[in-house]
Amino acid sequence: VVTPHLPLRMKAVVYDRYGPPEVLRFAEVATPVPKPNEVLIRARATTVTAADWRVRSLTVPRGFGPMARLALGVRGPRQPILGTEVSGEIVAVGSAVRSFAVGDAVFAFRGARMGCHAEYVTMAEGDSVARMPAGLDWGEAAALSFGGTTALHFLRRAALARGERVLVNGASGGVGMAAVQLAHHFGAQVTGVCSAANAEVVRSLGADRVIDYAREDFTRDGAAYDVIMDTAGTAPWSRSRTALRPGGRLLMVLGSFAGTLQAPWIGMTGSRRIVAGTARASADDLRFLGRLAESGEYRPVIDRRYAFAEIVEAHRYVDTGRKRGNVVIAMSEAER
Repeated sequence: VVTPHLPLRMKAVVYDRYGPPEVLRFAEVATPVPKPNEVLIRARATTVTAADWRVRSLTVPRGFGPMARLALGVRGPRQPILGTEVSGEIVAVGSAVRSFAVGDAVFAFRGARMGCHAEYVTMAEGDSVARMPAGLDWGEAAALSFGGTTALHFLRRAALARGERVLVNGASGGVGMAAVQLAHHFGAQVTGVCSAANAEVVRSLGADRVIDYAREDFTRDGAAYDVIMDTAGTAPWSRSRTALRPGGRLLMVLGSFAGTLQAPWIGMTGSRRIVAGTARASADDLRFLGRLAESGEYRPVIDRRYAFAEIVEAHRYVDTGRKRGNVVIAMSEAER
């Protein structure tokens, strides 16, 4: 499977303890060998997302701390390489792979398994990997998945219907910007909540109305929505319920453990409901997002691009909480 021109070792960014960006370091690790059903991708670009920040620093919503340690590693990170998204070229295929060939340009989403902050990444043929859409550069392709699949998962679980009114809280983040575009694509009337500095870009993505959270509280202006998507963790049920129409759905992309436990009870005792839980992604989801990207209906907004050597600085920027859309890491200066 591994051809002679592939290096036995690769460069990756690793960490062995939770903490600030400074816990990250470059290391030489073994290049992964694809199994019979896997492909090996030479990374051209990856991203630093809010998920990378949360996992690296163990900053999780209230109540999830003990479970996060059990899942990620009690004494230290079980997966030493962060990174959920990647784009690149397939350089080797397993003996059972039929859908891809060496030389194919692809983008992929590893989600909670992470491992994309490295020069090479393996993906199972039937996993969340798809051919790269035409018209996108490596960085844009790498940034398609995290926000796009998360927003798509929750909007589908909400059974969003054409003409419904949707509010996206945190509309200028990676998930929020994807949600605005996808809700607009599905025919919803979209309101975005963000800072005044990001209002124009959110409006350009398809928002019919933009609310500056520093000046206006969307729960007190008299408007009501069929769907409220909270990507920022600042619009829990206790705050959002008065702004939901009968039959309305609160999509809790980011919320506390107590809020998650509350969800079944809310659904049983009234017409409104909470949709919570972990988002899932598939190859079909990536292909769907790729088709929308090719048609111009969905495109990830890139805030900043960093070289692979600057990845610690990229993490510092994401840690500020001020990123607008996506932060891309180019694996070489040419891709940057």
